[in-house]
Amino acid sequence: MKAVVANDYGPPETYTVAEIPAPRPGPGQIQVRIAAASVNPADTVLLAGAFREDFPLEFPHVPGNDFAGTVTETGPGVDGFRVGDEVFGHAVPRAIRVLGGVERPSVGTGALAQYAVFEADTPFIAHRPPELDAEAAAALPTVGLTARATIATAPAKPGETVLVVGATGGVGTALLPLLAAEATVIATATTEDADLVRGLGASEVIGYDPAEYPAGVDAVYNLVLPGDRLEGVAATLRPGGRLVTITYPVTQPEQLGRDDVDLHFVLDMDGRLGGMAEVAADAAKGLLAAPIGRRYTLDQGPQAIIDFQRRHTFGKLVVRVAAD
Repeated sequence: MKAVVANDYGPPETYTVAEIPAPRPGPGQIQVRIAAASVNPADTVLLAGAFREDFPLEFPHVPGNDFAGTVTETGPGVDGFRVGDEVFGHAVPRAIRVLGGVERPSVGTGALAQYAVFEADTPFIAHRPPELDAEAAAALPTVGLTARATIATAPAKPGETVLVVGATGGVGTALLPLLAAEATVIATATTEDADLVRGLGASEVIGYDPAEYPAGVDAVYNLVLPGDRLEGVAATLRPGGRLVTITYPVTQPEQLGRDDVDLHFVLDMDGRLGGMAEVAADAAKGLLAAPIGRRYTLDQGPQAIIDFQRRHTFGKLVVRVAAD
């Protein structure tokens, strides 16, 4: 099969497209013919080598966590899926199995390929609803799960004013409409993306300079700044305001420069706040979507990851995969 591969640790410019053997499912696993996949930060972070001592990779390594496709083979003991089922979901590389969930981890062989193998018994893979095409489904898993978990953890309240830092990324573009349904949203974005962000519900768009941040907001949703560099956004909050963050390192209260902040770190590794079935249901109802900023073919897969790493992008980058 054809796949995006990395043959060693290094930057995305070293990734290639190559022919490698198609993985076969073992007990409790499914093989999926990938229709589309999308790019996430983990696709470059692991291969950059920062965690190679704790989570060593085997090479060649196929990146790609989010996918949509068709079940082509099931291993022994699989009851929830059949050959021909349309599915979508999220699965991390086996090297970081610990981050794929504690109880029923969702791990796979890499979605930027014509075929991939996934664990079947996980809350992070579900049947794709007919209302959701393959590309839209491939864009949705990680950002849909994160947006839902963020709202479940710290929802915006009617009449509030909230600031979204990092509104143009995958999570930001999925989260904005959910927040705007309840609150007045101020969002950070470039001038070029301002109209797109307003179209998702932002009432006001500002730049990335902290000097432009408003004062006295009820809540800040940080989707991009490192978790140990949030003193500036914390300063925008009214007394007792909420700071909601999804980034590492995990923010510590003493790093905020004030002691009255209601701090929330959003991470739901086991789908206790909702898994892919709930994402599918919300997407089918039109309540949840992940805007696609750019589309690529599988042969352009390495370029998609380079663009994600090196360029300012809007929404999700989706790779269309054509299996033999």
